[in-house]
Amino acid sequence: MKTNPLLTLLAPALTFLAVIAAWHFAVILFEIPLFLLPPPEAVFRAAMQNSDQLFSASLRTAGAASSGFLASQIVGLMFAFLFSQSRMIQASLYPYAIFLQTVPIVAIAPIIIIWFGTGFKSVVIVSFIISLFPVITNGTAGLNSISSELIDLFRMNNASRWQVLFKLRLPSAVPYLVTGAKISSGLSVIGAVVGEFFAGYGTNDFGLGYLIIQTSGQMKSAYLFAATLSSAFLGLIVFGIVTLAGNTILSRWQLNQDDF
Repeated sequence: MKTNPLLTLLAPALTFLAVIAAWHFAVILFEIPLFLLPPPEAVFRAAMQNSDQLFSASLRTAGAASSGFLASQIVGLMFAFLFSQSRMIQASLYPYAIFLQTVPIVAIAPIIIIWFGTGFKSVVIVSFIISLFPVITNGTAGLNSISSELIDLFRMNNASRWQVLFKLRLPSAVPYLVTGAKISSGLSVIGAVVGEFFAGYGTNDFGLGYLIIQTSGQMKSAYLFAATLSSAFLGLIVFGIVTLAGNTILSRWQLNQDDF
């Protein structure tokens, strides 16, 4: 079924307006105190009054998330390559990849700070750790999704291990890699914000995570909501960029598949 582009844009916009309206009337009807749930207009005012801080904090968080995301793609793909080449390596190392996913980041973050100190580097490492697992799992699944008949065909033609990897496994794994990148992109922003909760930056240079902690402690609810929504919008932007790039890659990949 072909999706109408106008409907794709209009439906989320109408849903957003409906949520804002419900939020506004809920505050009025139930007389919710400002410190518990500020009305949308108060959040908007706080965002406008602190737009410079929100913008600079968003840029810093975006930089950490982007760095963590790119690192996870490179390292995750390297591990996926290794796992696709050796079941022994996969059996030996894959449990540790699961370990990084299952151990709460709040337990790892203090160790990262002890080793690397506070600041941008530690935030990037936290973002990297959180966004790494989907790349490894999807990449490994994609590289191993080749039928044994195709592998036998390549071997019958004396193809080397590298030729099988780059001319058979990697092209076939493209949809899996794109899916992994999409999941990882959202997690990288979450990782950056969580990393800023612990590692922070400083009173002059800070990201959205530090801003959320600061406004929460000062009970500035409207500003807190503005910072939280900014982090959500940042996640949507990063996910949208990666999705657009992924869809472009997939369309070209589909064209190449149709040629065969």
